[in-house]
Amino acid sequence: MALIATLLTAFVALSHVGFMVLEMVFWDRPLGRKIFKMTPEVSASSKVLAANQGLYNGFLAAGLVWGLWSGREDVKLFFLACVILAGIFGAVTAKASILFTQALPAILALAFVLLAAA
Repeated sequence: MALIATLLTAFVALSHVGFMVLEMVFWDRPLGRKIFKMTPEVSASSKVLAANQGLYNGFLAAGLVWGLWSGREDVKLFFLACVILAGIFGAVTAKASILFTQALPAILALAFVLLAAA
C-alpha cells in the first residue's frame, strides 16, 4: 500500500509540475493554444492569469514533494485535499474534464495514503 500511495502522490506532483509549465511557459505558444483550444488572441489576453494559475500549481507540486521527501502523511493529505478541491472547483467552473485529470488522481492518492497509514 505504501508504495502505491507514494507512486500515486508522485504522479499527482509531477502532473502539477506539468500543469505549471504548460500555464507559465506554453500558454501563449502553439502547444499551449492547441492543448487548451485557444486562439492567439485569447491566449495573449489571458497569459498573465494563466501564469498566476501555473504558479499555484507549482506550489501544490512543491507541497506534495515536501510530503514525499519528509514522509509526513499530514503534509501529503493536506496538499492532496487542496488538489482535490481545486479539481472539483475547476470542473464546476471551467471544464468538466478537470475532474478526471486533476481531482481523480488526487482522490486515488489520498485513499492509498490513508490506507497505508492505517
